[in-house]
Amino acid sequence: MASPRQPTAFVGLTDADWLDHLRALPDLHEVNFWQPSPHGFGALEPGEPFIFKLHSKQGGLAAGIAFFVKYIELPVSLAWDYFGLANGASSLAEMRARIERYRRARPDPLEDYRVGCVMLSDPVFFDTVDRFPVPDWHPNIQVGRRYSLVDEPGASLWARVQRLISAHAESTRILAVHEAPSARYGTPVFVRPRLGQAAFKAIVLDAYGRRCSVTGEKVLPTLEAAHIRPFAEGGEHRVDNGLLLRRDLHALFDRGYLTVTPDLEVRVSRRLRTDFNNGEEYMALSGRPLRRPLDPGDAPNPEFLEWHNRTRFKSVL
Repeated sequence: MASPRQPTAFVGLTDADWLDHLRALPDLHEVNFWQPSPHGFGALEPGEPFIFKLHSKQGGLAAGIAFFVKYIELPVSLAWDYFGLANGASSLAEMRARIERYRRARPDPLEDYRVGCVMLSDPVFFDTVDRFPVPDWHPNIQVGRRYSLVDEPGASLWARVQRLISAHAESTRILAVHEAPSARYGTPVFVRPRLGQAAFKAIVLDAYGRRCSVTGEKVLPTLEAAHIRPFAEGGEHRVDNGLLLRRDLHALFDRGYLTVTPDLEVRVSRRLRTDFNNGEEYMALSGRPLRRPLDPGDAPNPEFLEWHNRTRFKSVL
């Protein structure tokens, strides 16, 4: 039997411009640590810490921390639509210019560059006086390195980070989400972080294989993640509270002209005809089985679907 995986942190190199931009944003709960050329990310499990380290020319010190949610590749236009300023840039044009600089590529205004998105939650940025050297760091490291949080020097690294998190205004919530209290000064036990709005959109997109769950449409700019039960009405940013829908179907779903039954059948209200004297194209979708997520564990929660059927769907009068 394989031994259990030790809790791990990843220390990743970042630019001061990216970090300083994010530090200035109020109420920041999620960030996108993006790769200008996607090369994957398998260093962490969801909930484990990602520590930001500045480049040596910018001081080379550990300057903050967040917690890993998921890795996904996206066109830069969607990464901007989802994360906006949480990409660490002031505009899409600035983000594109950085990608071109990192790639050493001639600007191409028609290219929707693909970027790797390391999605992170609950960022904490250390005050300048609290930044510190990362132990056992080799200057030839180009991207980052993993540290076991059980063995040295990772255990001491994590202890120091904990002390800084504890001094942060939101430390109680952060530690409660990411570490069992009994493990505060022992082996850390991390839990899956709560999703923010941006991560919800990206994860639902990925869960459905980037295809509309009703029509199978694959053109990404037309697809949107829909909450089954809206966040404003007690719904959560959870993959089982999401459907990937073509934009027009998302609008009909939110307005109650389209629903999905708990047994995953699409239903379209005949009130489309009476309210708009139209809708035959949409009525043809009624009775279709929903396209299910790639992972059965990501399937829509029947309780949320029943809520939508009961409280939102416009049944015939």
